[in-house]
Amino acid sequence: MTRRCLAALAGGLSLILAPGAFAAEIPANIAAAVAAAARPEAQRVADASRKPAEILAFAGVQPGDRVSDFMMGGGYFSRILSGAVGPTGKVYAYQASEFIAFQASYAAGQDETVKFAPNIVPVRQSLGTVTFPEPLDLILTAQNYHDLHLGMATPEQIAAINKQVFDALKPGGVLLVIDHHAADGTGDRDSSKLHRIDIAMVKAELAAAGFVLEAESDVLRNPSDPRTASVFDDSIKGRSDQFVLKFRKPK
Repeated sequence: MTRRCLAALAGGLSLILAPGAFAAEIPANIAAAVAAAARPEAQRVADASRKPAEILAFAGVQPGDRVSDFMMGGGYFSRILSGAVGPTGKVYAYQASEFIAFQASYAAGQDETVKFAPNIVPVRQSLGTVTFPEPLDLILTAQNYHDLHLGMATPEQIAAINKQVFDALKPGGVLLVIDHHAADGTGDRDSSKLHRIDIAMVKAELAAAGFVLEAESDVLRNPSDPRTASVFDDSIKGRSDQFVLKFRKPK
């Protein structure tokens, strides 16, 4: 699947991509970033299941881009994005203060991540005020959108967060959302217990914020996952059925 094809299908059409669709088309900047020997070994081992090269190719990350790893977790994507955007680009590693208040290791993880490269800039603020020093080309949130639905935020607050994310992007900028599939039609019922969310809910909430769903990839799909266990359960950990959604802010 070429980038020309992706562009032709923009404007609200949803393109379903087969697993490995980008396998022969990984741009050099992304391939080198994934292959970087300086990345933590535990994160490199996770590449086989997390497919970062295919995902960042799908997102269209370019050298010089301004991007954010939003709700960055342990900084897995922050480090790879750092290499992909290169020395002329910038990565804003966003860690929510609400997460840090819940678990101090989130702060330690951010502190460690920003040591990886000088183009990684820490952003530590409340989810009530999502702002960045400059307009962004890409915001990526990996396996964390469901966290907005753990009960700490009302639907109105979630809508406000999504609108702030929308406003943080340049016109034409991309929001890439990766998360664990819940059973169809369940909304956020399983977000707290199973750490999953219904894809239809994510699409609806982000459409309400102004985003256009441009494409979705099957690269992290696992049809054998019954979607009934916590994603941390040994029976499915690291192999959960996940969706990858590419949204665009209209120009």
